[in-house]
Parts: sequence; structure tokens; C-alpha cells
Amino acid sequence: MLDWEQRLAEAGCRITAPRQAVMETLLAADRPLLPQEIQERARARHRQLGLVTVYRTLNLLTGLDLVRRVHREDGCHGYLLAAPGHRHALICQGCARAVEFAGEDDLHAFIQRVEAQTGYRVEEHLLQLFGRCPACQAAAA
Repeated sequence: MLDWEQRLAEAGCRITAPRQAVMETLLAADRPLLPQEIQERARARHRQLGLVTVYRTLNLLTGLDLVRRVHREDGCHGYLLAAPGHRHALICQGCARAVEFAGEDDLHAFIQRVEAQTGYRVEEHLLQLFGRCPACQAAAA
């Protein structure tokens, strides 16, 4: 049993064919995918997969920290596999490939400073960086 299957089972969720098709599609992806792209690719594994099912599956998998929702430059949300731990996304502006990097303790100090200055209590944060991957840098040179 794969790790994601075990996490679903531990959460009391069944491993259905649509869920398996969505996860296998995300496992094969090298960039954040739109729900429509996930549906198109996953239909090779599960022909009747509907877009509503994709959204519900993504919502479940995001809630279990198996999948991460990221903001794309075009304003849409994409989805990619989530690495364990406190992570953030770095997305290439050229090819849209994404990698995750570890969150740093410095961010905690920054959040504390913002809280002290504003009186807010920060409960969540989203940090995403956009840039050019090494392959796109080399292609531009």
C-alpha cells in the first residue's frame, strides 16, 4: 500500500477508482495542474471521471495534506503533490514546473513582528515564489 493510500485509510476514506486516478495523475505531473487538466489526464485511468468528482477529491486530498493548492501566475489555482512538513512552492514562470522548499524559522519571526505591529493573530500563511528554473534560464541565454 502506498503512503497516500495509507493516509486515506487512516482518515477513514475509501480508496476509490476516481481518487486513485487523480492521485496517479498528480504523481506523474511535474507542474501544478488545473482541475480540468487533472480530469483530462485521469480519464485515461478512469473513463467516467467527472469534474465535480475531481474537485471533491482535490478538496479531500488537500485537507489530508497530500495535495497542495498553489496560485498560478494566470490567477487560477493549480494542484501538486505536497511534500511532508512545512513547505512552500517555487514555480517557474517559463515552463510552469514547480518545486517545494522547506519553510524557514525566519518566517515565524516575521509573522510575530507582523502580529505585534497590527494586532492581528496570524492563523495561516501562503508563501509562493515565482522565478525561472535552470532549464528556462539556459534556454534564454
